[in-house]
Amino acid sequence: MASGSSGNDDIVPERATVAEELAYRLRQQQISAEYALFALKTHDVQALLQQASKLCAQGLQSKLCKVMEYIPEEHQFIVRAGVGWKPGVVGQVKTGADAESPTGYAFMTGLSIISNHLQGESRFRTPRILADHGVKRAINTLIQCSGERFGVLEVDSPINGRFTEADLVFVTGMANLLGVALERQRVEETLKRKEELLQQALRHEEMLSREINHRVKNSLAIVSGLLNAQGRTISDPHLRQALADAEARVHAIGRIHELLGRKKGVESVSLPVFLGDLCAYLQASAPGHDLVLDVAPVMLATGQAISLGLLVNELITNALKHAYADGSGPVLVKVAREGGMLRLEVADRGVGMPAEGAPLKGHGLGRKVIASLSAHLGGTAEWRDANPGTMFVLTFRPDQVSADE
Repeated sequence: MASGSSGNDDIVPERATVAEELAYRLRQQQISAEYALFALKTHDVQALLQQASKLCAQGLQSKLCKVMEYIPEEHQFIVRAGVGWKPGVVGQVKTGADAESPTGYAFMTGLSIISNHLQGESRFRTPRILADHGVKRAINTLIQCSGERFGVLEVDSPINGRFTEADLVFVTGMANLLGVALERQRVEETLKRKEELLQQALRHEEMLSREINHRVKNSLAIVSGLLNAQGRTISDPHLRQALADAEARVHAIGRIHELLGRKKGVESVSLPVFLGDLCAYLQASAPGHDLVLDVAPVMLATGQAISLGLLVNELITNALKHAYADGSGPVLVKVAREGGMLRLEVADRGVGMPAEGAPLKGHGLGRKVIASLSAHLGGTAEWRDANPGTMFVLTFRPDQVSADE
């Protein structure tokens, strides 16, 4: 990845401990995964742009972020989405697209730019919008859609400090995900128009869906590769393992998207088939374990199926990692109806719950991800002693459920 920077931009920001640095980088990777999931379920272009701005600002602990869309006929950018800006900026303010501004330079050259000292920057002028908001440093990276340049994703900060190359990797990964998501929207709009005119639109849709799945998979592979590359450069084993876990979660999102891409329906999926495919994939990577599946024959709304699949993946991975001291044993996955609710159970026959006062195994980011996905499903979650082993139980109300014929 090419980039331009002023000064020593590879200096890591000052943080008190390795744990703080780990938490900062892990949060960036978690945000990338969250946005990938959001993009899979969202069909509103403005929402995609706004969420990208919001999450990028959070990932860099910055107050300001914006998506600048290029207007070819005017040779200008417009602030299409953003967070932290004064009223009247988003959707209205335009700036020049010449190479003398950081935004224009990133757009025209394709180079990602770090400017940590805008006031003393000799390469570019400071756009008025940045001066009006007291911006002292910025990152600019290109957003591409369907091979065309859509605009620039820009993170700005009015606080003195340093953006680093690792921050640039995060912002570039987010821009890649945004570009693929925008491309998906364009393809879907094209499909809608063609469906109104052509009886052969279904075959066209299937072809383009395969292409979209391929591109989304490639984009997630880019994020995974960035995580893997970053992990190889780190000597701390805890940080390296945490990045490996984050990479595994990105793989899980890609696998679930691939499984859903094979289904004919777009609004709902067969839960036994979907979870069966997912468990078969996990079983292949854990031959010493036996994954036992018992799923009620129901069709579940695709949005909830995505969250449920990610939750099941996280729970099985957690059990395989922590439940069995000898490295082998069963993991049981059950989904049953309870009136108008669905009840998920994932249990092992391993070491069981820790003694009172002892720390929980897998209590870090994995537990937080499990809690977050459970909350997203709107369910009531509980950890239980399975005597022997540990059981996770989640009861939730499905958005849409019907018998799987």
